[in-house]
Amino acid sequence: MSISAPAPVDTRQPSGRPPATGLDRYFRISERGSTIPREIRGGLASFFAMAYIIVLNPIILGSAVDKYGHHLSGGQLVTATVVTAAFTTLLMGVIGNVPIALAAGLGVNTVVALQLAPKMSWPDAMGMVVLAGLAIMVLVATGLRERVMNAVPLGLRKGIAIGIGLFIMLIGLVDSGFVTRIPDAAHTTVPLQLGTDGHLHGWPVLIFILGALLTLALMIRKVPGAILLSIVGMTVLALIVNAAAHVPAASWGLTVPKWPGKPVSTPDFGLIGHVSLFGGFHEVGVLTGVLFVFTVLLSCFFDAMGTILGVSDKAGLLDARGDLPGINKVLMIDGIATAAGGASSSSANTCFVESTAGVGEGARTGLASVVTGLMFVLALFLTPLATMVPAQAATPALVAVGFLILAGSVREIDWSDFTIAVPAFLTMVLMPFTYSITNGIGIGFLTFCLLRLATGRWREVPVALYVVSAVFAFYYLMPSLGLV
Repeated sequence: MSISAPAPVDTRQPSGRPPATGLDRYFRISERGSTIPREIRGGLASFFAMAYIIVLNPIILGSAVDKYGHHLSGGQLVTATVVTAAFTTLLMGVIGNVPIALAAGLGVNTVVALQLAPKMSWPDAMGMVVLAGLAIMVLVATGLRERVMNAVPLGLRKGIAIGIGLFIMLIGLVDSGFVTRIPDAAHTTVPLQLGTDGHLHGWPVLIFILGALLTLALMIRKVPGAILLSIVGMTVLALIVNAAAHVPAASWGLTVPKWPGKPVSTPDFGLIGHVSLFGGFHEVGVLTGVLFVFTVLLSCFFDAMGTILGVSDKAGLLDARGDLPGINKVLMIDGIATAAGGASSSSANTCFVESTAGVGEGARTGLASVVTGLMFVLALFLTPLATMVPAQAATPALVAVGFLILAGSVREIDWSDFTIAVPAFLTMVLMPFTYSITNGIGIGFLTFCLLRLATGRWREVPVALYVVSAVFAFYYLMPSLGLV
């Protein structure tokens, strides 16, 4: 498949006036009801909402060792994470023309660190990720990936969008410390708790609460730049509070809001290109190697699918059938991102649900992704500044946008038809409850097919959905079959 710039379109604005600039025409900004300032604000909001990955991905990968006891360098992982996020997000903006940013996928990096690396060397493990990306690109080129996405009924798509809304809301609540996991949940019926001990206390949580209230208030009053204003304002307040109150660093989580001594850092490209495509098969055998690639592929395939549908729906980019025009370009770039993540040793890159923060700010085109990508380029040299924004200042955006996604989609599901309502319900609740977009989609697909079979409506299910559901069934049975 060839990748080209967005196809020429009617460039007249709703008012009948032609767009003022070539930038407007290329990204179809006026056509989608947006403006350049909105796109810039949206790109900045998405970056700040996902900047935590610059810190978190090196922690996850750097804390693991491969079969030979080797660690990956933290500094090199930061560079690899930022470079790949910048490249793939810019590619999505310029070619895909959608406000979706990409970076190292959470969940996939854990699979690489805890399942692949202990069985082989780091280059071998990253080679598995590259192969998964190449497989995704083949599925896109043959039209199979688009066919799967188009086979999903509208009600189930809305369930996926709502599930993502609830998922990113939970991410925001957990990352801010407003909700925490109970350390020894085996001895209680409650897996999560309010604050760190069932109560809210401490300056960081207060920053989050004030940020959430400020974000919602500004959005309700339709203040331009509401999300970005809240992030910047709460970051400044967090800097002041941290300096004045001497808040323990552990209370903030990964990012402590304090001015870095050296805001400029030198990137280390040492991990780029350190990959062995087929070395892992010599370590674990062909069957196990194929299953490893399949596991990475499945996670990347459906995590991205859910995110693309959810973000595009929120941005109003879907057509009357619920399809995204030009989706093949978006899907191909996602496959490239998976392979690029392996090639850079930053793990598979994928579409980030935090892109909804930019959409909530008004982003509707790829220009927002270009802005986000350029921010990652700056972060390559200004990583200390980029990681100065604490989670408590950025996560209120996720909570607010999660609500907006829920409010905009829940009424579009046919709740009178249980064969679609039940799968949609399971999809939307299992995403946050299992902390996985893929699990929510998989259970939703399986339930939909089984209920349509049980009610004699099996002819109404596209063949592609039966095939995908069978793949998910095999995936869930793999542990019982002793394949993983």
